[in-house]
Amino acid sequence: MQIRNSFPILTKDGNHDVFISPDEKWLAVNYSYKNKPWELYLAPFKENSTLTQITNSTTEKLNTYKWREPEVITFKAQDGTTVYARIYQPAEGTKNNAAVMFVHGAGYLQNAHNWWSTYHREYMFNNLLADKGYTVLDIDYRASEGYGAKFRTDIYRHMGGKDLSDYVDGRKVLIEKYGIDSTRIGLYGGSYGGFITLMAMLTEPGKFKCGAALRSVTDWAHYNHDYTSNILNTPETDPTAFKKSSPIYFADGLIGKLIMLHGMEDDNVQYQDVVRLSQRFIELGKTNWDLIGYPIEPHGFVETSSWVDEYRRILEMVEGEMSAD
Repeated sequence: MQIRNSFPILTKDGNHDVFISPDEKWLAVNYSYKNKPWELYLAPFKENSTLTQITNSTTEKLNTYKWREPEVITFKAQDGTTVYARIYQPAEGTKNNAAVMFVHGAGYLQNAHNWWSTYHREYMFNNLLADKGYTVLDIDYRASEGYGAKFRTDIYRHMGGKDLSDYVDGRKVLIEKYGIDSTRIGLYGGSYGGFITLMAMLTEPGKFKCGAALRSVTDWAHYNHDYTSNILNTPETDPTAFKKSSPIYFADGLIGKLIMLHGMEDDNVQYQDVVRLSQRFIELGKTNWDLIGYPIEPHGFVETSSWVDEYRRILEMVEGEMSAD
């Protein structure tokens, strides 16, 4: 069926998943915005229809908070590539000139967009950080989804290369454009985001005051073949790619405060990964790190108490390490 361009139905900024009824008389639209979770809307399938919301999934308590609409910005990476990011800014008069950078997971996901993030916990945590005066930058680093084949393959044979340098470049933007103190910038992330956090703390020493690495890969030779071989080949055929991409080989570079948080029942990135890196820190005499294990948690935490504990520890690290004193 041909839909004419004159249909002014899906007019709101955000994301619309549209379903047409079998008799082609109705539209069901799943819609969300940056600060509005997904809800279902209904409208007659004709010109100038108005979408009517038919679900309400949020609580009154959640609705009373003024959730931020993070601005989507762009900046140029050092190789000239355009990089997209979300930025959360404190209210006027509350800015503390410190910043936290969030690193999304999976490597290839997208988070710098105008609809509700799958990282809803981190979205809420980023709002909390902004309430406390921190500027938060959430980057769609190299290999993130939605930016074309070259962007996706720019990490071939070197994870922790251009994806990490996008964070170094984002750090520069925070300093030069947003007035952030260069000595008070930290970062956190989980899974691939935890890996990038480790690489930032170990291979860019001094640039990041502190980092929280959650459920992170420390040695790609110990991760699953289907994911890793597409990027780094195999340890037997391309040992150089694995060595320059794995945090465990750079453990001596740790300067700032690092906390590592990992489920001991992790069914994706095995707990032994972070244990091996911990042993390396011990051998090197490093003292500015902590490992927190969650005895009953898999890769994606299940218990609310674990999520609360995890983000409490990240917040305490940020506030402890990045005070203005």
